Amino acid sequence: MSAPYIRTLNAISPASAQGEQKDILDKALKQVGFIPNMYANMANVPGVLSTYLHGYDLFRKQSGLKPAEQEVVFLAISQTNGCKYCTAAHSMIADKVSGVPGDVLQAIRAGQPIPDARLAALFALTQDLVESLGQPSPAKVQAFLDAGFDESHLLNIVLAVAVKVLSNYSNHAFGTEVDERFAAYKVA
Repeated sequence: MSAPYIRTLNAISPASAQGEQKDILDKALKQVGFIPNMYANMANVPGVLSTYLHGYDLFRKQSGLKPAEQEVVFLAISQTNGCKYCTAAHSMIADKVSGVPGDVLQAIRAGQPIPDARLAALFALTQDLVESLGQPSPAKVQAFLDAGFDESHLLNIVLAVAVKVLSNYSNHAFGTEVDERFAAYKVA
């Protein structure tokens, strides 16, 4: 990871936050039960954290993708964007919460072929969507559709990309340290 380029803003402590920063951190605390380092940094501009939380919640609740599929999407985006923080966080969630099969998670983290055809098509399409700046190849789109996904799933992946750009880019900007609860899933 390159050096952080935001150097004068500091993480916002929930204890000292005021106004909009306090409101959005309180909301985040209710949603996830703790304030991740990423959220404390994003709260410097409450609109960034608010937009992230809102989009993330909608993707989780309305994407039509199963929790394991959602994690594959988030991992594909975070890896492609080079976000080690989000790769660690979503690896932990994939393993402990969302039910991503161990061999699939291991393959994703190692950059190896994914041993599940449906999840492989999902990962490939998502990765191509990010790499191509929203213009995936017709072959990847067709493989995605052939795997049983539909165009509404594709549009929901666009939502996930937007959400992850907020978090991935914020983490790059701050050089966000991986929280202790994600530490076992750090990537080099």
